[in-house]
Amino acid sequence: MASTICISISYCFHLIQRKPICSNARTTTVEASLISIFTRKPFCVESPELQELSSKLTPEIVETVLKSFRNWRLAQVFFSWASKQEGYSHSCYTYNALAAVLSNARQIAPLRELAESILISQCLWTPGAFGYFLRCLGSQGLIKEANYLFDQVKISGLCILNCYSYNCLLEVISNSGDVGLLEYRLNEMRDFGCPMDKHSLTPALHCYCSAKMFDKALMVFNELNERGWVDQHVLAILLVSYSKCGEVDMAFELIEWAERNLKITLNEKTLCVLIHGSVNGGNVDKAYLLLRANYGIGLNVSSQADKIVLIKEKPDTTCFQTVMDGLCKADKLDMALELFHDMHRNGCRRSVLLFNNLIYCLSNADRLNECFDLLNKMKETELQPTHFTFNCILGCLCRREDVVGALSLLREMRIRGHEPWIKNYTLLVKKLCEHGKAVEARNFLADMTKEGFLPDMIAYSATIDGFLNINELDQALKLFREICERGYCPDVVAYNTIIKGLCKAKRITEAEDVLNEIFGKGLVPSAVLWFSRMIDKELEPNVITYTTLIDGLCNAGKSDEALNLWTEMEDKGCDTNRIAYMALIHGLCKCRKPDVALVYFQKMEEKEMLPDSYIYRALIDAFAANSNTAMAHEVLEKMIKRGPGS
Repeated sequence: MASTICISISYCFHLIQRKPICSNARTTTVEASLISIFTRKPFCVESPELQELSSKLTPEIVETVLKSFRNWRLAQVFFSWASKQEGYSHSCYTYNALAAVLSNARQIAPLRELAESILISQCLWTPGAFGYFLRCLGSQGLIKEANYLFDQVKISGLCILNCYSYNCLLEVISNSGDVGLLEYRLNEMRDFGCPMDKHSLTPALHCYCSAKMFDKALMVFNELNERGWVDQHVLAILLVSYSKCGEVDMAFELIEWAERNLKITLNEKTLCVLIHGSVNGGNVDKAYLLLRANYGIGLNVSSQADKIVLIKEKPDTTCFQTVMDGLCKADKLDMALELFHDMHRNGCRRSVLLFNNLIYCLSNADRLNECFDLLNKMKETELQPTHFTFNCILGCLCRREDVVGALSLLREMRIRGHEPWIKNYTLLVKKLCEHGKAVEARNFLADMTKEGFLPDMIAYSATIDGFLNINELDQALKLFREICERGYCPDVVAYNTIIKGLCKAKRITEAEDVLNEIFGKGLVPSAVLWFSRMIDKELEPNVITYTTLIDGLCNAGKSDEALNLWTEMEDKGCDTNRIAYMALIHGLCKCRKPDVALVYFQKMEEKEMLPDSYIYRALIDAFAANSNTAMAHEVLEKMIKRGPGS
């Protein structure tokens, strides 16, 4: 401590005369000029104007200029420029001014560098200013840097540390939850002769709570209580920690105790955190009662919550949102509705999100009338129903198979510019078809079109399937052709549905035509093997059907499925002809599988089937593409031996 004692009395007097953290000097001409130069783009640090102003620099001027900058880079450049000017040295207040700028901008690396530069500069500090700098470091999580700086300043005597300095350091440590470091500093304080006051014990309480060491936290809390230091902030630290750890019962007991013994009320922030923790912990009933009691809603409720002193502020929408979400998830819609209406009666503004969440839950519970009641109340306010609002109600109508109601709502949606969700009207179509009402489903889609909405292909596919289920194949085909004529591009599902119906009706030729149409459009049935199994129940497919499928699969790059289908064809005793072999070989070559194709080529030869010349060329090209020139030459020789025309 010898170096600390040696600080000149005159300098100490100068520091005492200054304000604890920073000054509020009036802007002078010099300050205004500096601000103007450094905010000008571009500016030059070597300009004659700056050189002239450098001789007039004082810590007070630099502090004021730093505090005026909104850009942390400008502040850093100015600080660096000032530190290089002859005859000028930074004070603890200029360091704090830059630290505040960097901290607010969350610039951790520059703030760390600033802390390191303090020890190099040998700048003297007041305890208040040093405490402020430590807090800036702590706010950005620079706990180790704050501790190191504290020790180095103490050793070098750059600051006469006192209880306030230690309390600021404890506050920094408390945010990290490092109990070992906290207890080390507390013992150091005692050895230093600093008494444990409220500002020492409160960070200790926070640190123990952050580390979930509630036994030690309660010991500190009891000591604070014995000395009469428990206030709203201290109470909130323990309450919030209990809530975050799911100890809701402990939190409620503490609230009741504080109200009964200390007459302390909850502040808005603490209440919201406690309510959020209660809901997340599965105690939505307690959160509900706590919210109602604190805002004077339904005080006849008998519970722990109704004993808590009321908050005099208007209810916070976030708290209501949290509780109502919890009630809805717990299927307690009546309680959620009651709370929703209480919001209006108590002057709390209800949001679009609140309306939508309730309507969503009510629609899922098939409480349609209440959905419309909320929709009408929404219209009476300045809030505008969204596409989500209408689609929730539309979904309920569709689940009920209420065609008239759905169309009525669709008309209103069109007026308001909202699109219906595909899943909603498709569900209605499927439900109608399940009950044999394919005609009604088709008419509904036609009415949708008249209202200005173009139904998705999924809904049309479901309707086509509905016609097939009631053996109305011609109606299904008619609808299929109608939507094609209107410019729709049927998907694989629609094609598969039509193929299924045609095969069941033993109209194989038409099914093959549809297959050719699919492959012509570059589509591939997603369940061709299913198709072959399906038609097996009604009519054995012929070689033309199989060949068409195999060719289409190979064109789509699905050679393995094509080979499986070929094996199935042989197992069923379907005679494979020359056309079928050539389709398979050519397809395998396109899939770059000439080795497999050669096996079937050799089988053709064994059966004395003569391939067309394009089969030879396909094999040669495929082997060449696979760098198998030997096999390419072998096939070429066979082609030459075959003679002209090959």
